[in-house]
Amino acid sequence: MIDQEIHNSAELTELISRIGFLPLLDSGIRGFSAEEMVDDECRYVALPDGGWEWPLWKWKGAVITDGGHVYGKFFAGKAGFISREWWPDFCNYRRSHHAMPSAGSIEEAILLTLAEHGSLITRELRAACGFDGPGMRSRFDAYVTRLQMATRIVTEDFVYPLDRHGREYGWGLSLLTVPERLYGRDACRCDRTPDESFARIKHHLHTLCPQATEAQITRFIK
Repeated sequence: MIDQEIHNSAELTELISRIGFLPLLDSGIRGFSAEEMVDDECRYVALPDGGWEWPLWKWKGAVITDGGHVYGKFFAGKAGFISREWWPDFCNYRRSHHAMPSAGSIEEAILLTLAEHGSLITRELRAACGFDGPGMRSRFDAYVTRLQMATRIVTEDFVYPLDRHGREYGWGLSLLTVPERLYGRDACRCDRTPDESFARIKHHLHTLCPQATEAQITRFIK
């Protein structure tokens, strides 16, 4: 079982390198999330003026850009990290169950738009794909989440607006891209069969999380 308290982004990066998979928030497996592992001082705090402090939330960008780990909504539609060591197996299994989007589909249009532009924040991608009308945001986000679950889209970094003093604020905007552009095509290839990748990941997660049930582990991978 993982027994580590995280105090900064460097420790979070090191932990992901060591264990391979780490959901950001509640994963459904007790104790298996960055949120549950951080020191109390790094947890979310609401401020009296209506603002907030949440060091863990602000570490995500550094873990991706400096640590080189993969980030996206990979685990039951929830966000988390995967190390570069384990990404080929994860990609291998997930893509075997999620075929490339069919010609003319909205998912294909999203991927073609990213291929054309390289990377776009979610709002820009939504507008470029024509989803800028009333009530379109949640519908579009569902397509993007499905593509992340299929390992076709990842988060490259987070972009924050600046206040009049030049300081970053807000929750940050996901800068989306395709993993082949960010890591290279070879990083998304694996010399194992999808079933072999599944078995390898499953064994690894059972070792990391002996408290998890078979159903919890299977749901996490699928």
